[in-house]
This record gives sequence, C-alpha cells and structure tokens, in this order.
Amino acid sequence: MATAKASLNIRIDKDVKETAAGLLANMGLDHTTAIEMFYRQIIKERRLPFQPTVAQTYGEQLLDIIKRKNIPHKAVNINAEGHIVADKDKDPELYDWAVNG
Repeated sequence: MATAKASLNIRIDKDVKETAAGLLANMGLDHTTAIEMFYRQIIKERRLPFQPTVAQTYGEQLLDIIKRKNIPHKAVNINAEGHIVADKDKDPELYDWAVNG
C-alpha cells in the first residue's frame, strides 16, 4: 500500500541550499530524503534532533582557548576591536600568547 505524499514549499537562502546540496550529494542524499529524515527524527524524539545554542562571544572564545592552553586563569582585558590588552612587563606569558597565539 503506497503512502500518500504531500508537498512542502520553503524559501531558503540560495547559498545555504547550494552548500547543503553539495554536502548531501557527498552523503548520497538529496534534499527530499534529508528533510524527510529530519522530520522523522523530530517525530521519533518529539523534539528537535539537535540543541540550538547561542554562538560564543569573542571573549568567551578567548577564555576557552586560555583554559585549553593551561594558561593560569586571569582577568583578560579586551579592547574595542576585540584584541587582548596585556602588559608585556607585568604579564609576559599572557602578552606572548596574545601576540604569538
């Protein structure tokens, strides 16, 4: 017995569609199959199959990097352009990291 089909018309940014199409093609999928998989997962989990999050601020990203590099946690001053402000003489390790990464 054939399942009844329905159409879904959506508007999406052209670049997003084209980029996704290329990635889906590499996985052997087309848009229809991917969207149906997405919808089926929503039904199965009764929620979105991923957790939407807010992107980290530049300052939060810097703190994560500092933690991963095992630099002792210090208050970091950031200027209006988003660059670390560090005194070379008072905090040479932080200054070196800010300059050299």
